[in-house]
Amino acid sequence: MKDKIKWFVILHIIIFVYSINSISAKTAAQYPPFSLKWIFFYGIVICILGFYAIAWQQVLKHLPLITTYANKAVTTLWGLVWGFLFFKEQITVLKLVGAAVVIFGVYLVVSGDETVNETKEVKEKDNNA
Repeated sequence: MKDKIKWFVILHIIIFVYSINSISAKTAAQYPPFSLKWIFFYGIVICILGFYAIAWQQVLKHLPLITTYANKAVTTLWGLVWGFLFFKEQITVLKLVGAAVVIFGVYLVVSGDETVNETKEVKEKDNNA
């Protein structure tokens, strides 16, 4: 259980880093294509995506795919935060409701996955007895 929590925390650190990708991409879009600033910010995007691809594979070795993929939706929340902090975008009630729906969906998927795993463990113990 402790190992699973560790990998769950690592997953969210990776998702946090991945969410920074949107800041770099939106910033790059503000500059003319192929200018030095455009190249710099898209270079950051490529580096983050490379890190994310490798780190994602490592997390998949330790957590179920459905859990990891469902948690990726948390980037929606980070998008709200980054948009507000860096681009002065409005956080509306509808956006908050949408983010709450996403988080609730993640909770349902993760809690459902835990229930399935617990049921499998009980059945395996019964079969071995």
